Amino acid sequence: MADRSDDLPVLTIDGACFSDFDGFAREFSRLLDGYTWRGNLDAFNDILGGGFGTPDNGWVLRWLNSELSRSVLGYEATARRLQQLLRTCHPSNRQAIQAQLVRAKRGEGVTLFDEIVEIIRDHGPDSGETKGCMHLELL
Repeated sequence: MADRSDDLPVLTIDGACFSDFDGFAREFSRLLDGYTWRGNLDAFNDILGGGFGTPDNGWVLRWLNSELSRSVLGYEATARRLQQLLRTCHPSNRQAIQAQLVRAKRGEGVTLFDEIVEIIRDHGPDSGETKGCMHLELL
């Protein structure tokens, strides 16, 4: 039986083309038709839901050199992002972000790479989405 993703458009990002989270945002934005993503993960989730330059009827995200990206978007990048969030977050979120930052500095918890992959998988074949379902290939 053929994989349903065989007939879907394939959009490719390459982990060798970026060395930080801002670079990932630029690399991913290159895939979008008429839209630029600026790195907000809530907006990333919205983009993957459709209507922001991704194919309408499902697609495959092929992530080349994903192990390199796992390293680049690891604990150090996670800590940098959390430090930035602390400067702009609502005071009611500071304690939770500070706790995440402490864990990231210890090399514990979810990394930025993990968070991105989780958001992508939330839009995958098992998500229950009927339109715009995406498939992730980590290569």
